[in-house]
Amino acid sequence: MWKIKETVVSLIQGDITDCSVDAIVNAANTKLILGAGVAGVIKKKGGPQIQEECSKHGPIELGQAAITTGGMLKAKYVIHAASMNLGSKTTDRSLKSSILKSLLIGKEYKLESIAFPAIGTGIAGFPLDKCAKIMVESINHFLLNKKHNYKQIQIVLFTENDFTNFKEIFSVFFSEYQ
Repeated sequence: MWKIKETVVSLIQGDITDCSVDAIVNAANTKLILGAGVAGVIKKKGGPQIQEECSKHGPIELGQAAITTGGMLKAKYVIHAASMNLGSKTTDRSLKSSILKSLLIGKEYKLESIAFPAIGTGIAGFPLDKCAKIMVESINHFLLNKKHNYKQIQIVLFTENDFTNFKEIFSVFFSEYQ
């Protein structure tokens, strides 16, 4: 756990769809079709209304984000971060942009808590270590340079291996820059 100004940033091992936060972030495609991975679990646990809302918002541009209700999830909202086109890969640029757009949407909705998965590391094939570095740098930059209401930002990693890798990168980053 790290603190940036007044915001606590924490890493958690678990299922993002079980998080009690204002919004969870979905690693989305530009068509906002909830298929496999995190999106599939969101669709299953949150109910069909999330996909129905996505269909009204989509498609969106690569690197953008859209917000829907959380359906039957604990989270009130789902922010869909489009880091890839359907069937393609996540890039450094699309990952950075979709993280920033997600944080900005949360700011607009005056959210106090948000949870991110390791965006793009599943079916989009983005390397886990690069994802961790981009996420920590993007979140840190946003918190230091934007006015917001965030009190808590969580990065939720499903596997122990992902959690351990993210923890190493976050620990190095925060020991060097704080």
